[in-house]
Amino acid sequence: MTITPDTKDWTWVLEKACSECGFDSTATQPTDVAALLRANVAQWVQILASPEQLVRTRPAPAVWSPLEYACHVRDVFRKFDERLTFMLEEDNPTFANWDQDATAVEHKYGEQNPATVSNDLARAGEKLAAGFEGVTPQQWERRGRRSDGANFTIATFSRYLIHDPIHHVHDATGKRYADQS
Repeated sequence: MTITPDTKDWTWVLEKACSECGFDSTATQPTDVAALLRANVAQWVQILASPEQLVRTRPAPAVWSPLEYACHVRDVFRKFDERLTFMLEEDNPTFANWDQDATAVEHKYGEQNPATVSNDLARAGEKLAAGFEGVTPQQWERRGRRSDGANFTIATFSRYLIHDPIHHVHDATGKRYADQS
């Protein structure tokens, strides 16, 4: 079963609320992202503690299972931690392209152990949350850019990031952000 790659430019979430999951990054302060990450990690730990059959089952052939979404979120946390470090240590770095769909296939997301993924996701989420907590007021305006040209400050980068794991809780459970808060 293959997944059609997502080719949307999701940077629009910096300008308006997401009509699918309900999260509004425009109403989010960058200094709140660490707490939002920790709350999101707790949701993923709960999702991955569900019966294994539910965690591994795709709701449709072309839609990831909760386990596959959790693996993706874990890897997003790791990737964004790397990028945050680049932005803090280098002047306006360009991030190497990351093919999330190739990563999912290469790492066989659907075959991973849910307990291991839960532990790894929790560690990666905590590391990233601590990284954002360490950003000083002067550093929020440091810049970085994706290889496709999208430009971020650490402040917009944090708001862009937090939508992703929140949106994927919606994908994995059908719960809108407003229902989770």
